[in-house]
Amino acid sequence: MSKSTAPSLKKVGGGFKGKRKDKRRSESKDLSVPLQVGERKIKTTRTLGGNTKIIALKTDQGNLFDPKTKKLSKVKILRVLENKANRSYARRNIITKGAVIETDQGKAMVINRPGQDGQVTLKKQE
Repeated sequence: MSKSTAPSLKKVGGGFKGKRKDKRRSESKDLSVPLQVGERKIKTTRTLGGNTKIIALKTDQGNLFDPKTKKLSKVKILRVLENKANRSYARRNIITKGAVIETDQGKAMVINRPGQDGQVTLKKQE
């Protein structure tokens, strides 16, 4: 059975509210897919209003922002060093916001939500 964000049909006391309506496609939940380090692979999904969202499944490159020079450069992601969201994410090379990543230009921290944006934006660490 699919997951849904539709309101519950039960009252707080446990009673039944009655049938509201059928489930809508727009209320269905997508399964969360973690972004991993690897050859770039993306998926596009249709969202509410006919818009599209790019979901990154795997990536091996990112946009590195250097605060001193205030410039962006494209870098290669080698591996995930640590991830505060979950300890096992670092072992599995899963990228989330706040993860510390080893790149070909040194350590960097992820400053965006790559699963939502479809790309990885990094900030150089000293």
